[in-house]
Amino acid sequence: MTVTLPERELLEIASLEAPDEVTALTRQCLAVALATADGDDSTEQIAEIERAATGWARTGVPIDAVHHAVHSGYRIGLDLVAARRTEGEVRRDDYDTLVAGMRAMLTALDRMTTAISMAYVRELRSAVADHHTAVHTLTSALLGGYSTSTMTRECGIEPAERYAVLALQIPTHPDAADPALDGDVVVRRTLRRAQAALAAHAGRDTLALLSVDGGTVLLPAHTVTDASLEALIAELSAAARVPITATVVHADRHAIPDAADRAHQLLDTVTLIGARGGLHRFERMALEFQLTRPGPARDCLAAILNPLDEHPELLATLRTHLENDFNRQLTARQLHIHANTVDHRLKRIAQFTGLDPTCGADIWKLRSALVARSADVAAPRAGRDRYALST
Repeated sequence: MTVTLPERELLEIASLEAPDEVTALTRQCLAVALATADGDDSTEQIAEIERAATGWARTGVPIDAVHHAVHSGYRIGLDLVAARRTEGEVRRDDYDTLVAGMRAMLTALDRMTTAISMAYVRELRSAVADHHTAVHTLTSALLGGYSTSTMTRECGIEPAERYAVLALQIPTHPDAADPALDGDVVVRRTLRRAQAALAAHAGRDTLALLSVDGGTVLLPAHTVTDASLEALIAELSAAARVPITATVVHADRHAIPDAADRAHQLLDTVTLIGARGGLHRFERMALEFQLTRPGPARDCLAAILNPLDEHPELLATLRTHLENDFNRQLTARQLHIHANTVDHRLKRIAQFTGLDPTCGADIWKLRSALVARSADVAAPRAGRDRYALST
């Protein structure tokens, strides 16, 4: 159908800030609108537009511009139909014909917007799947230490020379324990929210392998700072609605496997000593990391607290008191006891261990003993799977 447009409509279409194919779409939609109003079948025209929409999605034409073009074409078509149908005196049968034509046009508009939207969704899903596969392949290669230039070209992602290697621990959301909810669905949604926040914050340069309990993230070192990494973990925690714990180690590309091992070992250490949430760096946790390494020194330190095995209330008091930076009032409130009881228990700890929790020279030994004991009592877990697959 050949459509001749008034000058006003031509100027309006020309003024659209969109690619040429989008303004051409306005003309196509106008033709479909007028054909529909005249009772002609527009199925093939709509199918042609749907096929074209797949190409637009692939080349990055914004879907909002496409929908704007569709509605512009139909709006102009409605104006033309209304003007054509209402010239002169309007009879009842003309009015009925106009209403029927409008309904047909709205039906065609619904079919067209649905077709275009589905074309975009299919292409987007395909692109996301391709990118996810490429990211998974390259990340696994970097973590395994066998990245090659051939693989890089096949993946279509250029790796950075240096990375911030993050090990993440995602705790189970409390809702997973609710018998009224499906626990598996809850943990998967927690993961999805974290993944969406990661993609929004870090962009397409991010390489990540995450499962429902954590995983590994590789960020190009030149794109991050200490502050941005802390902000990232805070954003992920807020999105996932659980306190995500992370550790970071910086390394050149060829050293990523060792860096990932160290990051996950450090994450295990952080977990063992009871730290929860936030970003932890190796240089700030070096002492705790070393104290949890197997060996005679760790065994000797852990043994310092053996006399407290038969007095769990004393061990709990010592741990809480050290975590509270020796604030006896805060320790008393947390343990629901009197402050004088805290003092009495500290004296008993000194009697049993030979180390005074109120003496600066002995405090560091007691703190070190607690760290060593955490690793000794809880059998050290293997590092979290850095090759974790997204679920």
